[in-house]
Amino acid sequence: MTPEALGQLEVWLVTGSQEMYGPATLRQVEAHAREVVAGLDAQPEIPVRVVHREVATSSGSIRRTALEANAADTCIGVIAWMHTFSPAKMWIAGLSALQKPLLHLHTQFNRDLPWAEIDMDFMNLNQSAHGDREFGFLETRMRLRRKTVVGHWRDPEVAARVGVWARAAAGWHEAQSLRVARIGDNMREVAVTEGDKVEAQIRLGVAVNGYGVDVLADAVSAVSDAELDRLVVEYEEAYELAPALRAGGARRESLRDAARIEAGLRGFLDGGGFRAFTDTFENLGRLTQLPGIAAQRLMADGYGFAAEGDWKTAALVRIAKVMSTGLDGGASFMEDYTYDLAPSGPKVLGAHMLEVCPSIAADRPSCEIHPLTIGGRADPVRLVFTAAPGPAVVAAMLDLGDRFRLVLNEVELVEPEEDLPRLPVARALWKPKPDFATATEAWLRAGGPHHSVLCRAIGSEAFADLAEIAGIELLVIDGATRIRDVANELRWNQAYYRLAGGL
Repeated sequence: MTPEALGQLEVWLVTGSQEMYGPATLRQVEAHAREVVAGLDAQPEIPVRVVHREVATSSGSIRRTALEANAADTCIGVIAWMHTFSPAKMWIAGLSALQKPLLHLHTQFNRDLPWAEIDMDFMNLNQSAHGDREFGFLETRMRLRRKTVVGHWRDPEVAARVGVWARAAAGWHEAQSLRVARIGDNMREVAVTEGDKVEAQIRLGVAVNGYGVDVLADAVSAVSDAELDRLVVEYEEAYELAPALRAGGARRESLRDAARIEAGLRGFLDGGGFRAFTDTFENLGRLTQLPGIAAQRLMADGYGFAAEGDWKTAALVRIAKVMSTGLDGGASFMEDYTYDLAPSGPKVLGAHMLEVCPSIAADRPSCEIHPLTIGGRADPVRLVFTAAPGPAVVAAMLDLGDRFRLVLNEVELVEPEEDLPRLPVARALWKPKPDFATATEAWLRAGGPHHSVLCRAIGSEAFADLAEIAGIELLVIDGATRIRDVANELRWNQAYYRLAGGL
């Protein structure tokens, strides 16, 4: 998704009041609401449009607005703010009907009290402290999933938190129509990459469809020479090509084979409306090499990907791409591959056979070709680089049979202490929070998979908002994590989600 496309999406701000205040007061509420909407809409931290809707003064008008929000393709969420006291019973029908994400903005129009002028007219008009408590009670009584943001609407921190929620809502919006192509099925005998695809579509909206690899091979064979030549020129301009891959080089045809796979794969995905896909080295059919640079470049263009049939991670990569649209840092498919257990500070070296997204790269990637001892095909072309240092999160989704769980670890990406001249893959090195042993034990206790999404562009709050919107379990491993607390949280969650789902 492009920033321009994200900017066409909307969140609706609905301001609560009631008829009892009379026309003059309601006109003031309307004017204030429009000013708040304009102020939020102008904030660069909020990547979507903020749209004013009619002031809510009756059960019928609120329900009508909720139904309109449900039907509007561009509306991805609703912000509710009570300017005055707004009796919560009149919100029941609308909130019961609402199917879009909900944010409760607890703010007030004025920032400072006008100490010398304040009178009862002012008190009656500016009752957000009163009205939002009434609204919050009803949200809790109805057990509504929502995000609550507190603070003055001109505060940059408030805009930033609303913006994070808007990004999560955009990710959820994407999930509702996301189609994942599972090419070649699952890696044989692997457990964690499997899951209930029907339940995923019911709970998350994600549709997963399987295809034999020959369907892809046919698309690759249909790529024209002109399209192939154009793509090879693009490789030459975008990356530092290894000598063997340059014009006249000994492996030039391998570069052309890789480009043909990318063009065919892209055409297949676009033709089927797929924005995420998986493959597996165990089912390559007529493909000459495992898609390496193809998967990397498609991810860089916003597609979701995961290897070995892992459709859950492929979907999560695409959702993370949408949530991070327009932000620096990138997001990529990732795997915890091996460790540096030096006493000076253990670290995780993340990589995969080939497929790590160049959006997380510190420098211009090099385009190289090296042997791959599994898959039984020709040496694959891939982009090689190291991830840029800085804060990031590693997130993964697993299917526990009765629910989905999202596990997230806050990490610090670091530069390798030495060069890696013989490691011919893209990689990332990180220190998990709060420390290696605690983070890893917590991840294992939670059943966290080996495939994940590494995000530098968005943090844990965006994923927490996504989990709240989706109604799925979330376990966050951060600087405050203790194993005793993790063990208790997992036990409590087991009981909570069993009861919430019904006995």
